[in-house]
Amino acid sequence: MTTLPVAICQAAPIPLDFTGGIEKATRLAREAIEGGAKLVAFGETFLGGYPLWLDEAPGAALWDHPGTKALHQIMLDQAIVPGDERLLPLQELCDESGACISIGAHERVRRSLYNNQLLLRPGEPPLDHRKLVPTHGERLVWMRGDGSTLGVHEAEWGRAGNLICWEHWMPLARAAMHNLGESVHIAAWPTVREEYALASRHYAMEGRCFVLAAGLVQSKEDLFEGLMRVGGSPEARELFEAIENSVLNRGGSIIVAPDARVLAQAGEDEEILHAELDLSEIGQGLASLDTDGHYSRPDVFELNVDTEPKNGVVWSKG
Repeated sequence: MTTLPVAICQAAPIPLDFTGGIEKATRLAREAIEGGAKLVAFGETFLGGYPLWLDEAPGAALWDHPGTKALHQIMLDQAIVPGDERLLPLQELCDESGACISIGAHERVRRSLYNNQLLLRPGEPPLDHRKLVPTHGERLVWMRGDGSTLGVHEAEWGRAGNLICWEHWMPLARAAMHNLGESVHIAAWPTVREEYALASRHYAMEGRCFVLAAGLVQSKEDLFEGLMRVGGSPEARELFEAIENSVLNRGGSIIVAPDARVLAQAGEDEEILHAELDLSEIGQGLASLDTDGHYSRPDVFELNVDTEPKNGVVWSKG
């Protein structure tokens, strides 16, 4: 394949309601695939919604806050788990269409939550990428990932991988992914504001790959609607009521070429953003810059990536 049609589904998640979110994601992904896309991207934690109250609700980070605790319980109950059958509609869509779908989710492993950007692919289990470092207030919600979920999917047209939000300012994480030789990189964001667009364009230039920078659209009203769908909580509702702004995530998704130029850009509303990627641009760009090859100095710098899972507990028979 010399060209690859792709799409970003810039949409409002259904906060807290994972089953409803999967239904919406399946409908939107199908629409994008019917429009020709062979790779479809959604923003950070589309399944479950980005936990905006951590930034927007005064007092959310206070110790023992009843609203924060109530929301954490809901997320634990609703979150996807490894091998979750609720993902089957998305997986079946990949299998029947031959397309790949990158989608963010809250994931529960044992009794902790992770920020996972899943890459669903035809005929194979999803490729996990758990966020290595939750950003600032996110540490109240998510556990840190490990090197076992740094990887790429091998497709007929090339390799695809994910990083999430501020991981794009982790130089060694970028270097590790560049070493894996991505043709297309999904940069998952809650919203693609100016500095996030700059980071995405820099990644494309540095990695000589195409970048799908996928953002969400999310409002205060979305939070209330999602809460009601999962049964509601007076403590959580009170926390949401303290949020001042009405529009909280403003989309701004972009699709970027390996020379950092913007091929397509979304507005602030829900839309499906399409682009046709000319994969020959990757090799042309490598003529002047290959940060993993002729522009590296392996005699000076060396990166060690530990891909062993870190479970924290090892059970043995002694």
